[in-house]
Amino acid sequence: MRRGATVLIAKLGLTLLLSQGIAAVKASEITVIASPGVAGVVSELSRQFEAANGHKILTDFAVVAVSKRKIDAGAPFDIAILSPEAIGDLVRQGKIVTDTRTAFGRTGLGVVVRKGAAKPDVGTVEAFKKTILNANSVGHSKEGLSGVHFLASLDRLGITSQMKPKLHAYEGRDMTRAVATGEVELAVTGIGPIVATPEFDFVGPLPSELQSYVVFMAGISPNARDPEATRALLQFMTAAAATPVFKAKGMERD
Repeated sequence: MRRGATVLIAKLGLTLLLSQGIAAVKASEITVIASPGVAGVVSELSRQFEAANGHKILTDFAVVAVSKRKIDAGAPFDIAILSPEAIGDLVRQGKIVTDTRTAFGRTGLGVVVRKGAAKPDVGTVEAFKKTILNANSVGHSKEGLSGVHFLASLDRLGITSQMKPKLHAYEGRDMTRAVATGEVELAVTGIGPIVATPEFDFVGPLPSELQSYVVFMAGISPNARDPEATRALLQFMTAAAATPVFKAKGMERD
């Protein structure tokens, strides 16, 4: 009887040790607040990281201005991927750890139309200008940096006043809906989001003379729930080995 009791106690002890070990390696949840401009890259690399490490990546994509307001209002996060200016401000506020500030990548601007629609010529400055002026309606991001850059390109072409009646500004996925339903004839946005949006047909990038880039930077919160796992994720996403994913998702490395 005593031997049986000893064996039972030993089994119970082993079970307890195993359960403690499992708890010790329990997967962490890592929250990433980021611009839609990096959604394709972040989603794919997060999937790979989850498969390799067992951690769960929670993503919250919104244009930089909206994401920044969320963080300013106290939204919890582990990694932020925003504009260099926004990350710099968060560093000054103490909401990003200074030595974690990391260049992430950039995306140019491109033109999209509804799936299956005829693709206009945007290959040269004159062709792009003619296409934009001939369009019945053109969509762009309301607060996103791609919208800022697009409106600047209209200024450079000297056609802002002519285009004003045709321009429609959208928030979030409203622009996707507008293009998909034909509410707008075409739209200009970041190439990164274009690649990640199946409802779009990509016409082409802006001509090189007009092209400008939305640049992204990343950083880690001082309140990261699992600093080690969070740093590992950021290192994974910014490693040289991730470059093919960036290219496939319409982004460039800095």
